Amino acid sequence: MLNRRILRIKAFKAIYSFTENQSASLKDLESQLDRSLESTRDLYLFLLCSVGPVSREARARLEAARNKFNPSEEERNPNFKFADNLIAPLLEEDPDFQKITQKKKLSWDQYDVLLRNLYDSIRSKDYFKEYMASGPNSLKEDAELWATIFEEEYVDSDDLADILEDLSIWWNDDLAYALTWCCRTMDNLGKGQRWNLPPLFLSDMDATGGKESDHAFVVKLLRTAYNNYERYISMIADATPKWDRSRICSTDLALIVCGLAEAEAFDNIAPKVTINEFVEISKYYSTPESRAFVNGLLDKLIKK
Repeated sequence: MLNRRILRIKAFKAIYSFTENQSASLKDLESQLDRSLESTRDLYLFLLCSVGPVSREARARLEAARNKFNPSEEERNPNFKFADNLIAPLLEEDPDFQKITQKKKLSWDQYDVLLRNLYDSIRSKDYFKEYMASGPNSLKEDAELWATIFEEEYVDSDDLADILEDLSIWWNDDLAYALTWCCRTMDNLGKGQRWNLPPLFLSDMDATGGKESDHAFVVKLLRTAYNNYERYISMIADATPKWDRSRICSTDLALIVCGLAEAEAFDNIAPKVTINEFVEISKYYSTPESRAFVNGLLDKLIKK
């Protein structure tokens, strides 16, 4: 499930926390890393758990309108197509999905306001209106609709962002990646495949076993960065004599330390790839000037 970019980000965040609090031990950082890695898959599961509750919200609205004092003709004969979508029962009746989500206590029961707002947003969109007018349910179409909902409704939801921030310190940053896997799951379900829990690492999804272990990669990256932290910091200081250590932001230090650690620990990865990866990460986690700074310093220090 987790690709190398995500693994580098997780290692960078652990080293960043060490930069801010150097009393942390390697064991502390490895424990933080493990929780952070698993949290991405937990978020994926939590998002999938919303399919049933949103579908039930749709049915409850239609039933309430049909049972009011003087319903309109449309309210007396509602279109239950979305409420009866074929994806919700696939997940809610899958014993493996239910077992793991219950074990992890993932539930939307207390987020009724978010569910109402989410359904209001969905039903107002053209893609939903086209779906409702397109005829009887089909597994493929229902799966495509849910993929669109994940893409369109979850990414920029302030209400969802607030909930994710309360539930986990890692979830907001992982949202886009977790949603990508939700869409992949919808594609598989739409083809008639049964839901399966994705392995935590992409290397574990290689049936031939030909890939290097992603878990070994990220652990080695973290350990190399931690064990050589002071040496890397000295290298950075020597290369920037006009810069006071306090003037270099902690995110840039952590990015450069991780880049040096990867270059030193993995001679099978081209230095250009390593530099590009951490420059890309800097775009999202550091200052506007960081891209050039991280790129120039990593290039200089790795060559040296």
